[in-house]
Amino acid sequence: MSTIDLLLEQSGLSMKDLADKAGLSLERVAAIVDGRWTPSPVERERIAAALDCTIDSISWGHTMNPRNVRYHRFGLKENF
Repeated sequence: MSTIDLLLEQSGLSMKDLADKAGLSLERVAAIVDGRWTPSPVERERIAAALDCTIDSISWGHTMNPRNVRYHRFGLKENF
């Protein structure tokens, strides 16, 4: 099982290429690749077909820790 960013690297495709092949917006593909968006079943089918692999061979889901996103955006309130 591989992540989409690893599959993109191995295939040599750019996110724009993947978006075009999958029929999705570049913004949506970027969010999926960054781990900020979990794709719907239809989006998973399109992405897997564009990467020439099965849905089960891709690791889907959030990979970004939302807590870290909040701290990066607003800063850590406590002083250590």
